[in-house]
Amino acid sequence: QIQLVESGGGLVQAGGSLRLSCAASGRTFSRYGAGWFRQAPGKERQFVTAINWSGGRTDYADSVKGRFTISRDNAKNMVYLQMNSLKPDDTAVYYCAFHSRARLRVGVHEIDYWGQGTQVTVSS
Repeated sequence: QIQLVESGGGLVQAGGSLRLSCAASGRTFSRYGAGWFRQAPGKERQFVTAINWSGGRTDYADSVKGRFTISRDNAKNMVYLQMNSLKPDDTAVYYCAFHSRARLRVGVHEIDYWGQGTQVTVSS
């Protein structure tokens, strides 16, 4: 069993930056792929980025490529999302997610563990 707790969300102006953190409990942290999804009001939860168990491979949605960076520290059981050049369209609840699938990018129905979410609001 793994529990995920996100932090770092908030209100920021367009062009600003935020760093989200995801703290994970559980001794098998390093066996899971990790990622971030987001859900805007009235929209479906969507993939943002993913990282493999070692941190050596990453994947990004086209909408955030070049602006967001995912990383993980297996020694600290942490996953991070550095978000730069934020846009109003990035406004959403951001969820940390872990999965045990072999491939990097998975759908919402393939996630094994979800965090509770953290709100990110970007003002224009």
